Amino acid sequence: MSGLQFDSEVSRQVEAVYTTPDVVEQRRSVRAALALRQGDRVLDVGVGPGLLAEEMAAEVGSGGRICGIDISDSMLAIARTRADVPGGPGIELEFAPAGRIPHSAESFDVVVSTQVFEYIDDVAGALDEVRRVLRPAGRVVLLDTDWGSAVWRSNDDARMARVLKAFEEHAADPHLPRTLAGVLDKSGFTVTHRQVVPILNAGYDPRTYSAGLIDIVADFVPDHGGVTAAEARAWADDLRTLGAGYFFSLNRYLFVASAL
Repeated sequence: MSGLQFDSEVSRQVEAVYTTPDVVEQRRSVRAALALRQGDRVLDVGVGPGLLAEEMAAEVGSGGRICGIDISDSMLAIARTRADVPGGPGIELEFAPAGRIPHSAESFDVVVSTQVFEYIDDVAGALDEVRRVLRPAGRVVLLDTDWGSAVWRSNDDARMARVLKAFEEHAADPHLPRTLAGVLDKSGFTVTHRQVVPILNAGYDPRTYSAGLIDIVADFVPDHGGVTAAEARAWADDLRTLGAGYFFSLNRYLFVASAL
């Protein structure tokens, strides 16, 4: 698994980032790709703070089913605050890794996982589990980040390059989207759709994805890639002084695939 530990503090930081307009829009893209219908049975692998699960529950209605798994107790605790959705099914939440899904074969019409598979060491093994719990011709929707796509302006380009390289160590595969289609194919899926889901923040605004990411990065990178705690703090402080000159861009990649 990744080097980023989703303890209570990081989980709260992640929840705050996931409520920014950038990530709200990202979830709209994911839900459009999911194309859920009333009565669908859906598994969210790496349910996190439960924001997507909550939105999906409203879409599948009381006749549907929404289950979520995660390996962070702190994330599951946050997700449980969203488990009761008016007009939807109660969201079923369990502690479990992607490689050992605690559900029987052919339990779900759809499996979704956003920003999770880049943190998994054995992607093929996790996809085998996803395929096992999907009904025949069921579909999986995956969204993952290529951290090599990050463009982040600062007043010290060399320090920025070191920080971004060090932060790549938080993921098992920081460039997973480049190879994910091939792994899906070998795991018995047919990719039916793929698209880029970009994030662009121009001008510093604390209510953006990247502004919320600053502290997560600054807390992680010390002692990674030779970055010191003082450098990490100076990096973060510099970004917050850029004002209108602040610039951040990052690409995520969405894959829809059908089980054979």
